[in-house]
Amino acid sequence: MYLSWWKYLAVAIIMYTLLAGFLLGVPRLFILHETIRNTYFHVPMWIAMFTVFTISVIFSIKYLGSGNEKHDLLAVECANVGVFFFVLGLITGMIWADYAWGEYWSNDPKQNSAAIAFLLYCAYLVLRNAIDEEQKRAKISAIYNIFAFPIMIVLIMVLPRMTDSLHPGNGGNPAFGKLDMDNRMRMVLYPAFIGWSLFAAWIATLRYRVRLVEYNRNSIN
Repeated sequence: MYLSWWKYLAVAIIMYTLLAGFLLGVPRLFILHETIRNTYFHVPMWIAMFTVFTISVIFSIKYLGSGNEKHDLLAVECANVGVFFFVLGLITGMIWADYAWGEYWSNDPKQNSAAIAFLLYCAYLVLRNAIDEEQKRAKISAIYNIFAFPIMIVLIMVLPRMTDSLHPGNGGNPAFGKLDMDNRMRMVLYPAFIGWSLFAAWIATLRYRVRLVEYNRNSIN
């Protein structure tokens, strides 16, 4: 089966980050210790999520402008994949929180904001399933998606920075920088952003192709 170059690249980068993430050395930091390796997995899940959510909202805008139902199908499949990576981000974060903060969920502002954003996108998927008429469903869900995306950005990236937070880079708590990360970690983390984002896009395209086959079959019938 033919694979385009970026899919080969996604697999190669992910394999590299998995091996390097466990085998290369990391800074010895108080409290974090070896758990800092979770940076290679937790943060890239969020980056992959943002990537496919961005693609989703772009195609929702395209659908409203063109009425092309294929744009709507791609938007919803990107949203589905985004929710999947959202779950992975939450799970890896909770595991890390238990080691670093002593409990899986400490009601940290960023944790709570992320939970609200997650429910926001769950509501998007529920909304689609609640409307039977195809064009009405596509138009309403596209509008919802366009408004949900900036709200999600505010919940995850803006509000936690305005209050005290245990998360690095939020509420006066310094982000990972030269005192925490070194070049060894950057050589793994930055490629991981690319690899997992490409992988998320790959999954979305596969789901889109399946959905497109179903759409064409229903159109013929």
